[in-house]
Amino acid sequence: MCDEMKRLPYGMALIAAPVLCIILSLFFGRYTMDFGEVMGALFTPAQMPSQTAHVVWQLRLPRALAAAFCGSALAVSGAAFQGVFRNPLVNSGVLGVSNGAGFGACLAIVFLGGGLSTYVLAFVFAVGAVLLSYFAGRISKMTTSMSLVLGGVIVSSFFNALISIMKYMADPYTQLPSITFWFMGSFASINYTHFYAFIPMALGIAVIFLLRWRINVLSMGDKEAFALGVDVRLCKMLIIGGATLCTAAAVCISGTIGWVGLVIPHIGRMLVGNDNHRLIPLSISLGACFLVLIDLLSRILSSSELPIGILCALVGTPFFVYLLKKTKGGGWQ
Repeated sequence: MCDEMKRLPYGMALIAAPVLCIILSLFFGRYTMDFGEVMGALFTPAQMPSQTAHVVWQLRLPRALAAAFCGSALAVSGAAFQGVFRNPLVNSGVLGVSNGAGFGACLAIVFLGGGLSTYVLAFVFAVGAVLLSYFAGRISKMTTSMSLVLGGVIVSSFFNALISIMKYMADPYTQLPSITFWFMGSFASINYTHFYAFIPMALGIAVIFLLRWRINVLSMGDKEAFALGVDVRLCKMLIIGGATLCTAAAVCISGTIGWVGLVIPHIGRMLVGNDNHRLIPLSISLGACFLVLIDLLSRILSSSELPIGILCALVGTPFFVYLLKKTKGGGWQ
């Protein structure tokens, strides 16, 4: 009972932090609003000026929600991959998801004119890249963690070459700028029609959350996990499948956003240690808060919106180095 009492405030804080960040993001932008205007637009939109309600409900709220979901999905998939592969250097795109999605987006922009087809093809090729990585890393009817990572490297390089071909074929005045901007990452075009991507993200997050204790066992090694009665192959397939859904759905609506899936889990480890019971929920919360705040900065730092991917590296890297020095590497061992 005492442990449950202690967990309750911790769990509530993990939920409250992203919600507060989303609410905070509603106040800032080119169209300034005070507290009363934002609250009025949220709860009594019919009584507010149409412009105020439109900015809150149609522009800021959907992109804040999308940033929160994408941040959670990328962070938790990175944490899952790092635990399963027992490698602190892997991230959410280790199995070629990002490059596969990038190639799908390039195909849509060059041959189909972009639009909805960009998101569909990006998701399809992201999932396809993981399947190719699995078969590329399959050796003698089995797939080890190392061979799977190597398969991901091979498939990533293959799709990177295809992306270069697409860039070479693209119109330099119309299509090539669209491809370049997509790879920088952005939530500028997000609206409620993109929320279909929340379904696979939520499903993937739920799978990883429910199997988080098995990630602890798998991180000890395949032989040890098997000795403890864990179906190693099935657990890996479920966790990798969940992480793939998270990353593929996030990348297809936001573009390529690096850094989040690599470093957010490490920041979580510095705060709560290696236990995935606590690390996975914390990664979900930290990822959501981080990407919502980064999206907020992208809107207010300059008159022209800065790409998310650039800000993630510029803001996140110094903070990570500071935290690493402050904690003296705690959570890495």
